Amino acid sequence: MKFIVSSTYLLKQLQVLSGVINSSNTLPILDNFLFELNNTELKVSASDLETTMSATLEIDSESVGSVAVPAKLLLETLKTFAEQPLTFTVEDNNTVEISSNSGKYALAYSAGDEFPKAVLLDDPSSTIVPAEVLATAISKTIFAAGNDDLRPVMSGVFFQFSPQGLTFVATDAHKLVKYARTDVHASQVADFIMPKKPLNILKGILATSNSEVTIEYNDANATFSFDNYVLTCRLIDGKYPNYEAVIPKENPNKLLISRSQFFSSVRRVAIFSNKTTHQIRLKIAGTELNISAEDIDYSNKAEERLTCDYQGDDMQIGFNSRFLTEMLTNLQSDEIQLEMSLPNRAGILTPVDGLDEGETVTMLVMPVMLNN
Repeated sequence: MKFIVSSTYLLKQLQVLSGVINSSNTLPILDNFLFELNNTELKVSASDLETTMSATLEIDSESVGSVAVPAKLLLETLKTFAEQPLTFTVEDNNTVEISSNSGKYALAYSAGDEFPKAVLLDDPSSTIVPAEVLATAISKTIFAAGNDDLRPVMSGVFFQFSPQGLTFVATDAHKLVKYARTDVHASQVADFIMPKKPLNILKGILATSNSEVTIEYNDANATFSFDNYVLTCRLIDGKYPNYEAVIPKENPNKLLISRSQFFSSVRRVAIFSNKTTHQIRLKIAGTELNISAEDIDYSNKAEERLTCDYQGDDMQIGFNSRFLTEMLTNLQSDEIQLEMSLPNRAGILTPVDGLDEGETVTMLVMPVMLNN
């Protein structure tokens, strides 16, 4: 078994796949890349048993076969090469020999059939989503997903597909983000919960892709196929909480303000907040927004005044500044709207501008009790 491939082309693909490999594996075979050669087509795969990803490369070869090659060793070697053709030859003594312009390098390999096979989905449903839409949906929601092992359903992103449009939701019970598109449709109603790890891998590569992503899914697994990549992962098992119930419907108090101005004020004032609660206070009266924080333990306090466009009753509400800054970082609009009903009900952040047709972003942040 022998093939010739460009060093930088191979490295680029392997770096994407290496995101799947865990830093410590119970099964030693998972520390390898699986190389499957079929004449001029080389399929490279990586797996952690939950997520399996493969990339198909065009190469120069007339051989057929499969081997598992140590991932870390191969990546470190490839990083040192300038652009050049490399010849991989599988020898009889259980080593793969790599020949470059300047020398030869031998790596021990394992048999390809020891590598876990990717799951084939039985009778999947399928939806096609533009790469750009999926990349935006992931980056807009993933930061709001939880890290609580006791509530695994909240540690992923909820995908809701219907003929009316697509909705992506993430929450950790303190903050919630709902990203919806009415310009992309699915043929039938379906929903599933995607784990964070495969989404982070997809986010990294979808940003530079202009193609369509085919998403196939059943009750247990989902597969994402685009360009020369195929990613299959196990879905999070369980029922997603009824998030619509926590989004307040009646919000008579509406605040319009410049995002960058509000963001820099919140960030500055937050430095003076209590280090455990991160509490900041918003006091709104007329067209004036007063943002303040204090840490009584250290006698630190800060207060800023901003002018804003406000309709509603004068009110005071407390928020965790960390959640607020995370959300404001994630919005790209010039102006934002903060809708509120009562000091003990969630505040709703939405961008006023900068959205595509058919695109909506709703961010919900739970208030914290103010100690007067």
